[in-house]
Amino acid sequence: MASFRVKGGNRLKGEIIPQGAKNEALQILCAVLLTPEEVTIHKIPNIRDVNKLIELLSDMGVKVTKLGPESYSFKADEVNLDYLEKEDFLKKASSLRGSVMILGPLLARFGTGKLSKPGGDKIGRRRMDTHFFGFQKLGAKFHYDSKNEIFHIDGKDLKGCYMLLDEASVTGTANIVMAAVMAEGKTTLYNAACEPYLQQLCDMLNRMGAKITGVGSNLLHIEGVDKLGGTEHKMLPDMIEIGSFIGLAAMTQSEITIKDAQVDRLGIIPDTFRRMGIKLEIKGDDIHIPAQKHYEIETFIDGSILTVADAIWPGFTPDLLSIVLVTATQAKGTVLVHQKMFESRLFFVDKLIDMGAQIILCDPHRATVIGLDRKYPLKGIRMTSPDIRAGVSLLIAALSATGTSVIDNIEQIDRGYQNIDERLNALGAEIERLP
Repeated sequence: MASFRVKGGNRLKGEIIPQGAKNEALQILCAVLLTPEEVTIHKIPNIRDVNKLIELLSDMGVKVTKLGPESYSFKADEVNLDYLEKEDFLKKASSLRGSVMILGPLLARFGTGKLSKPGGDKIGRRRMDTHFFGFQKLGAKFHYDSKNEIFHIDGKDLKGCYMLLDEASVTGTANIVMAAVMAEGKTTLYNAACEPYLQQLCDMLNRMGAKITGVGSNLLHIEGVDKLGGTEHKMLPDMIEIGSFIGLAAMTQSEITIKDAQVDRLGIIPDTFRRMGIKLEIKGDDIHIPAQKHYEIETFIDGSILTVADAIWPGFTPDLLSIVLVTATQAKGTVLVHQKMFESRLFFVDKLIDMGAQIILCDPHRATVIGLDRKYPLKGIRMTSPDIRAGVSLLIAALSATGTSVIDNIEQIDRGYQNIDERLNALGAEIERLP
């Protein structure tokens, strides 16, 4: 288990380019299974979860060619369905939550799918019902082997239909869309997720020959087609990494410019950080965060404590609540962070409390943060990263703290952030990777 040794207190300065979006990559990579023709994808992040999915596709028989540091071509003209029966496939798929999205393409093109229960962050219950209810609505027959935790799906005769999703799941919507693009007839999908990454997937599928309308809304119409062709696709910058860099700049009193952030695709993320008192200067597609000694959290109009809560798009993404929480620890003022979707995601606050933060964990979903306004800086400690977003939040805390911190289990951070130590060290951080 690798660790970071972090010397806190350095002020960073410079420009940083966000990686390609992790959550988009996991959808887009699975979509290459929908066609035997070549698909070229640019701005693929070099992170653990994405690399594991590329390896899984290769093991399934997809021809993978690396064209450059962030560009790959994929050709799924000889997919080996027998590999789905092997223990190696089940083991690799179960270690990666994004692997569930291979099911939609497999059902659409080959009429069959199999998967062991996916892994991923331990942030609470992450049910798969939306995916499978959607497949069943399209006519797939579903069986779950509870003893071995294996999903078996027969989708030889998928037919379009109307369905109202029980939740606006991003991965669930992506999976159902990919299954429906080659189903017979028309599918109407209501309460669909409409995140920019889902829009990217639909735009890519339409370039491949799919007929999807309503993209960007929660009501999608999909006319089934017989086959899909190849295409070229460039992924968006990762909005979670962009938000992480904004929080990092504020916490460490740093002057950072985030290049090519595609601000028009960030929704309310910039305004949410502005409500935390952080100054942002938008220059085209770049975000400049000037060095700030103090930043003050706004209140609601009636003077009550600000609440920052997650919500489905275009609401605030749950993946950035951990960043908001840690950023608030050195702000002036108080904020209530309400994590509605996952009941275990706030449990990392005990590490911040050990560092000197004033946080009241009200219940598994809510934490009140009383900002210290830098009067009492955080102190370095040894801690363990429980998941991707909490791990980066702890890294931000360590970079702002006095003294040295050690963060264990940084494999969690590597799952979602590309060479984060090298990129931040280039701005003046002191992060040492320990084997």
